[in-house]
Amino acid sequence: MSNSAPLATKLWNYCHILRDGGLSYRDYLEQLAFLLFLRMADDQSRPPFNRSSPIPEKYSWPELLKRDGDELEIHYRHTLEEPGKEPDLIGARQAKDGNTLRL
Repeated sequence: MSNSAPLATKLWNYCHILRDGGLSYRDYLEQLAFLLFLRMADDQSRPPFNRSSPIPEKYSWPELLKRDGDELEIHYRHTLEEPGKEPDLIGARQAKDGNTLRL
């Protein structure tokens, strides 16, 4: 099992960004849950598990890690919206208000 300290540090950094971004507590928790879901799907696709990921490669955790700043925000928004439009995939989509994540 890998050391979880780097993941915990990244998660807390995301927490500060989301909290400071004006999200409500509920929205904040939903965003964190989605980020954890993406990370766990990636972890499960690697040894020793080698499971197939329910997330399309272009919306995967490694794709988020490749980006920064505005590019990351835009890609993350697409990651929230696009998989929910594809049939037979785990739907991750935002409500009409644009803030609430639904899994």
